[in-house]
Amino acid sequence: MNRSIIFQLFVLLLICFITENTKAQESNTEPDSMRKNAVRLFIDCRFCDMDYIRREIPYVNYVRDTEDAQVYVLETRQSTGSGGREYTFTFLGQNKFKGMNDTLVYASRPDDTRDHTREGRTQMLKMGLMRYVAKTPIFEEVQIRHTGRSVPEEVIDKWNDWVFKLETRPRFELEESLKEITFRNSVSAVKITPEWKIEMNFYQRFTRTKYNFEDTTYTEDTNSKSLDNLIVKSLGEHWSIGATFDISASTFRNTKLNYDFYPSIEYNIFPYSQSTRRQLRLLYGIGYSYNKYIDTTIYNKVEENLFGQKLGVAYQVQEKWGSVNISLEGSNYFHDFTKNKIELEGYISIRIVKGLSFSIFGSVGRILDQLSLVKGEISEADILLQITELATEYSVDGGVGITYTFGSIYSNTVNPRFGGGRNFFRR
Repeated sequence: MNRSIIFQLFVLLLICFITENTKAQESNTEPDSMRKNAVRLFIDCRFCDMDYIRREIPYVNYVRDTEDAQVYVLETRQSTGSGGREYTFTFLGQNKFKGMNDTLVYASRPDDTRDHTREGRTQMLKMGLMRYVAKTPIFEEVQIRHTGRSVPEEVIDKWNDWVFKLETRPRFELEESLKEITFRNSVSAVKITPEWKIEMNFYQRFTRTKYNFEDTTYTEDTNSKSLDNLIVKSLGEHWSIGATFDISASTFRNTKLNYDFYPSIEYNIFPYSQSTRRQLRLLYGIGYSYNKYIDTTIYNKVEENLFGQKLGVAYQVQEKWGSVNISLEGSNYFHDFTKNKIELEGYISIRIVKGLSFSIFGSVGRILDQLSLVKGEISEADILLQITELATEYSVDGGVGITYTFGSIYSNTVNPRFGGGRNFFRR
């Protein structure tokens, strides 16, 4: 009797499952049939809220691969002089929209919230898509309206393009045997125009660490401060000249006082107006440094005057096939060419074939210019707590990634239930 009841319940559940599955297939098929002529869109963006975009722009089909797309959108970003960001949207038509290309720009303000910036970026994306949507039957689902809030007015900048920023970041960490408190403060003044770039930044950091070991309490302080100044004059679409003048002090670096002055010149093979898509910049500087040390260095110096040179190359490109960001920088002192440093760092992401992408990132450096290292032995506590700089001839870090996705080319649905992956609160 019990087996019969269980069997009947099983059959009933099976019938319900098949019925619901059929309804789900029908409901899934209906929107697909209604939207089969909708624009197939691929958005290439590393920091976009795709759930929000899908909700706000439901009248396109979102695809997972560039080859399936009729419109490819690349979003690139760079910082503005006001402290906000400039987002550039490059629209590239493919298949039946081939040749229909466009570029739109949205600029956020430094005091915009994340929601306000997200809304502005999505609104600009909507505007760019209208020329494509208008050529499909889906245009009937879209209405364009004017908010009526814009009023023409003359803009007078009483700050003359200067932007100021104050910031403080207290931070603490408490454990049974370790207590640490850190204060980070910064003040910056920036002016950026097409002709000039002027930056003045002051940073200060103080950390006090207390740790207990074998009934003894040890207290260690680290302190660093710096004033970094940059001035650059534009000389057309390819050339710039400028200089950096920095003043700093750091207990970690064993420097009581450091001055650096480096006049430099830069050449960009590509026009600066294309900087959001591609750059190949070469920079050369020659300058002077003065160091006054807290403790005697391993070279028996308490202060010294140094002359040196720097050469840097930076390559950046963002295209449909992926993106490349690579920089190579080298420097040396004139009094001893063996005191030099060379560093290579980069990030490369490449779409190999449909659904398969490969990325590699990291940095490697050859370091032979540590002139400020403290003479004598360093205590075990200072080493463990990283209180002072240690000697090294190299630094390496990095990683690789391979991603392969397959299945339905469409990814229109948003379902936030239970978060994502194995994390309940994951978004």
